[in-house]
Amino acid sequence: MMPALVEQWILAVDASCEHGSIALARGGEVVEEVVLHGPTGFDQILYAGLRELLDRHSVALREVACFAAASGPGTFTGVRVSLGCVKGLAEALEKPAVGISNLEAMARFGSEPLRGVAMDARRGQVYGAVYDAGGALIRGEVVADLGPWLDSLPEGVTEFLSTDLELDLEGTRFAGARVVRTPRAMAAQIARIAAQRLERGEVSDPAALDANYVRRADAELKWTDTR
Repeated sequence: MMPALVEQWILAVDASCEHGSIALARGGEVVEEVVLHGPTGFDQILYAGLRELLDRHSVALREVACFAAASGPGTFTGVRVSLGCVKGLAEALEKPAVGISNLEAMARFGSEPLRGVAMDARRGQVYGAVYDAGGALIRGEVVADLGPWLDSLPEGVTEFLSTDLELDLEGTRFAGARVVRTPRAMAAQIARIAAQRLERGEVSDPAALDANYVRRADAELKWTDTR
């Protein structure tokens, strides 16, 4: 029998963008989130950070019931690092894993029934989607120019969330919508979502985890060069 949700340790990793994070949660309660800055990548800091996080809370790696990763969108290298870390740890320990969309994690910071979520995709485009208050995907994740994306959205979206965009909705049909700047750190929110999925049995063999690039992987973006 699976232990109660509150007894389950969750370890979450988000290295999908330059400003990443890791988090440890017990069930749905986040114990600690650590912000990581990896302008040249996370190879030198990610695993040391995970070890220090677990040691601070006297949690052995084998006690982690489920591993969670930010599956994108983000930088292609960063998404691979997130998934590779989680898949490797979960496979070694024979534990389940789950990949969480960054856009879904961002949507959980909202408070309205229908929430538009947008991330900077460079090239003048956004990664965008619409979620409801329960985390269900209402309008699929796409990469598009901001104007056409807004034009494609359903009526009833009253809130927009973004980590890295100044969303100007003036002159659009969403001019009165609430605009929220979400935190850059997503690992805590990813851990909460993972705890819910673990409780529902919606986790998988780590080998089945897949990246959520949204944009085709043959177009690696020069994030560092354009900042």
